[in-house]
Amino acid sequence: MLLLARIVRLVTAVVVGAIVVGIVLHLLGANGGNAIVSVVYDVAGWLVTPFKGIFSLDGEKANIAANWGLAALVYGIVGGLVARLLAGMGAGGVATRRRATVA
Repeated sequence: MLLLARIVRLVTAVVVGAIVVGIVLHLLGANGGNAIVSVVYDVAGWLVTPFKGIFSLDGEKANIAANWGLAALVYGIVGGLVARLLAGMGAGGVATRRRATVA
């Protein structure tokens, strides 16, 4: 289970990282015609699909920052909780504690 928890943490970091890079590129006005920028926009845009339109602010950059930022936050929290639960299960359960050894 500990290996699975590490994989969940890694995937969560990649997902949140892709969204944050997408936000930064949008805020800096990166050229969407560039191949790398286009890939980042496509990946981040697909990941934030459930969060589109939650906030309706003035300006495209504000909308992207708010909605995509919320998506990154939710993915980070949920991924972290899942990884923590898996790590706890792998360590013998959440309520398991180590006993102090007496020499």
